[in-house]
Amino acid sequence: MSITNLKGDSKDRGQRSERNEERGMDKDGDGGRRGGFHRKKVCRFCSDQDFIMDYKDNRMMQSFVTEHGKIVPRRISGNCAYHQRQLTTAVKRARNLAMVGYVSMGG
Repeated sequence: MSITNLKGDSKDRGQRSERNEERGMDKDGDGGRRGGFHRKKVCRFCSDQDFIMDYKDNRMMQSFVTEHGKIVPRRISGNCAYHQRQLTTAVKRARNLAMVGYVSMGG
């Protein structure tokens, strides 16, 4: 009885992999998007000492806020943890003084 169960399990696995191949996925299930070269994101405040964080600089604050008003996370912006915390504080100060909106206009 246990032999038939093993055969049934292997048959199911084979069908599953065939279905994944039909969908364009390889055995890993990532759709063939493995590897590739990704440049490491570098904190622009650490790399450029002239780039000063100031809550009064609207243009710089807007570059770290999405169109929905959310602060861009560290994994996307590439900031280090120290500067991301400073940036969050600066954006919140700018919002409080109505220099940066909580949400964008028109939507």
